[in-house]
Amino acid sequence: MSQNNVTKLVQPGIISDPLTDILRDGARTLLAQAVEAEVAAFMSKHADLQTEDGHQRIVRHGHLPEREIMTGIGAVAVRRPRVRDRADGGNRIRFTSALLPPYARRTRSLEVLLPILYLKGISTGDFSEALAALLGQDAPGLSASTIARLKEIWSDEHARWHKRDLSARHYVYVWADGIHLHARLEDEKQCILVIIGATPEGKKELVGFTDGARESAHDWRELLLDLKRRGLSLAPKLAVADGGLGFWKALGEIWPTAQEQRCWVHKTANVLAKLPKSQQPKAKRSLQEIWMAETKAEAETAFEAFIETYALKYEKAAACLAKDRDPLLAFYGFPAEHWVHLRTTNPIESTFATVRHRTIRAKGCLSNKTALAMVFKLVDGAQKTWRRLNGPAQLPKIIQGVKFADGLEVAETDDHQAQTDAA
Repeated sequence: MSQNNVTKLVQPGIISDPLTDILRDGARTLLAQAVEAEVAAFMSKHADLQTEDGHQRIVRHGHLPEREIMTGIGAVAVRRPRVRDRADGGNRIRFTSALLPPYARRTRSLEVLLPILYLKGISTGDFSEALAALLGQDAPGLSASTIARLKEIWSDEHARWHKRDLSARHYVYVWADGIHLHARLEDEKQCILVIIGATPEGKKELVGFTDGARESAHDWRELLLDLKRRGLSLAPKLAVADGGLGFWKALGEIWPTAQEQRCWVHKTANVLAKLPKSQQPKAKRSLQEIWMAETKAEAETAFEAFIETYALKYEKAAACLAKDRDPLLAFYGFPAEHWVHLRTTNPIESTFATVRHRTIRAKGCLSNKTALAMVFKLVDGAQKTWRRLNGPAQLPKIIQGVKFADGLEVAETDDHQAQTDAA
């Protein structure tokens, strides 16, 4: 949103429209009903408890004073019911609403909106107008000074996260990519280097990110060394990334035991870019036949078929695919349940898609420190909804060194026989 657009939005009759008022009233009613249901469930859970004189121990006790929660459709007034424990002593049961935490003043969607607007190009002094256009003229507690304080808080949160101890962490897989946000960075480092990891429990986490140059081995090495210095000593079993030589060079120096998996989305785009548009739909289907094959042998056959089909007339496209044959097919040596996660860098791409699109027209200059803090706030919120890996029970086997072929576990006897046959 540009400053001119903000000015255009702040017009009488646009902000306080009947539809928004209806939505806000509906949200208030639904929220009240949801909290009442939450209290009813709490009361039912403790219905059997009684005081020493035989009275109900957990009882309703009116409501707390009304307060306003800022949401994506403006301020919604709510009153949280109170619950009283009439038992004597200090071990009283307390009701805490999951929907309305005691000190909540804004929803998570609004927490995401603020850094997006900042990266979009709205200056601190213009936030009041921008938020009034989006949330209504009566949006409280979001003045320029409030935004400035939030920015400081987020910068502090990012700084603490960036220095956190990693000695107890272990990531079975990592995804790495360089994301060009076109945010208002102040120097030549116009790229955000991102690493996401999969824990032994199958949870995806943001491991590290910094500003840098996408193809710079120096910047990637600096990021990996920082992670290692803070305790991340165990190398991942597999790293997934695009064909950027900088990352792979740094990975080979810092975590030389990690296997390499090239991203099929990036590789497909690179190959198709070397073909005329008329050939691209058919070529895309042929590439899909490779990475969707049930076995590595079938993938190899489809791989050879593609090169044979296009090498004569479109040598560059065939060469682009051929040069990364082994890294493109590395996922066949891991559990089949994990293939959908390992074939691409989608965990990073999907997370940053909204951020990248919303910051592409940002103007002016933003300090790298502030831009990273804003991006951190967005990603930190996004990772709470990241999809866990399929087949988490297979991850401990990967850590223990169990072998997989075509996605299936290889028994020790089969592995020994295969080695004997090879000899």
